[in-house]
Amino acid sequence: MRHNYKGRKLGTDFAHTKAMKKSLVNALFLNDRIKTVESRAKEIRPDVDKIITWAKKGDLHSRRLAIAATGDKELVREIFEKVSQGMFSERQGGYTRIMKLGNRKGDNASMVIMELVTEPVAKKEAAKPAAKKATKKTTPKKVEKVEETKEAEGEQKAEEAKENEAVVAEHAEEVREEEFKAEEAKAEEAEAAAAENEEKDKPE
Repeated sequence: MRHNYKGRKLGTDFAHTKAMKKSLVNALFLNDRIKTVESRAKEIRPDVDKIITWAKKGDLHSRRLAIAATGDKELVREIFEKVSQGMFSERQGGYTRIMKLGNRKGDNASMVIMELVTEPVAKKEAAKPAAKKATKKTTPKKVEKVEETKEAEGEQKAEEAKENEAVVAEHAEEVREEEFKAEEAKAEEAEAAAAENEEKDKPE
């Protein structure tokens, strides 16, 4: 039974799997590189990361946890000394690298090389912010000039409107005078015609 054990079974019982993982972790820290099956490499990766994280802390409790995980005091001492000297200081994770080699001839198992990543982290260049387009800002002087021109245009329009009203009023007065003259002429003609009719009606 698995008894709520999480992880790959690797074709062995629990005790055998535990011992095999411990020996693979020790071999990786001793040689910095091992050749193994892909499933086994992926299974020991979390254990390797835990030990390096404990070495970064560097306290007594972390050292005891690492000794319990590896079972080798001298190996743990070497790991903690390397980390205290600056190894993995810039790296926040991903301490191992897995490179595939292809399938094994006998059982067609996928083989890999697993190694510790010891090179320094390449810092990414900060993306340059896009240059902002220079926006033309109207200065107070320009604003004042614009306001003055608007006021002048308003005054001109008002003067033109007054002139148009005066022209319309003059034209209306002229029309009224012409109408008054026409009415007077009609009245005079009517009076003349009435006078002529009276003279004709008088007896001789």
